[in-house]
Amino acid sequence: MARHLFLTGPPGVGKTTLVQKASEALQSSGVPVDGFYTQEVIQGGRRIGFDVVTMSGARGPLSRVCPQIPSGKHEYRVGQYLVDLASFEQLALPALRNAGSGRASGHKVCVIDEVGRMELFSQPFIQAVRRVLSTPGTVVLGTFPVPKGKPLAVVEEIEHRCDVKVYNVTKENRNILLPDIVSSLQRSQP
Repeated sequence: MARHLFLTGPPGVGKTTLVQKASEALQSSGVPVDGFYTQEVIQGGRRIGFDVVTMSGARGPLSRVCPQIPSGKHEYRVGQYLVDLASFEQLALPALRNAGSGRASGHKVCVIDEVGRMELFSQPFIQAVRRVLSTPGTVVLGTFPVPKGKPLAVVEEIEHRCDVKVYNVTKENRNILLPDIVSSLQRSQP
C-alpha cells in the first residue's frame, strides 16, 4: 500500500492549495504536520517570484524575477527566475529534518511542495527528501511539476517507488480530490 502521496499537474492547477487544505484538515484531526510549501509572490498584479513557507509560518524568498545580467558568480536560474538557494536551504532543510526526526509522537506528515527545478539545485535538499521518504513513521504529502522536456531524475525516482501514489491534479478533479487525499494520509498513520 502506498504510504506517500504526491500531486502533479500543470502550473496553477491548484496543487499547493490542495496541500494547504489537506494539511489544515490533518492538523485539525490531531495529525502533526511539518515541512514547507511554496507560494507565488505577486506585485502590481504580476508574479515576481516565489517564497518558501514552512508549516510553522517562517517565510523567505525562493526566487525572484531577475534580468539577465552577466556576472562573475555562479547563479541558479529557472527561466526568468533567480533562485535564492541559501534562503531556500535555511528554511526547507530544518523543516525536513524536523519532519523526518520522528520527535513528535513518532508519526507525522511531511509536506514537500515542491520537488521541482528550483529546489533540485540543492544537493542537501535531494538527500533530505530521500531520507524523509525512508523514515519509518513519516508520511510525505508532496508535489512535483509535470515535466517539460527532459524529466527530472529525482522526480522519476520518487514516482517509481512502490510506497508512492501519484495524483494527477486537473481543473476538473481538484475540488473532489481533497477527501481522498486526507483519508489516505490518515490511513497511513499508525
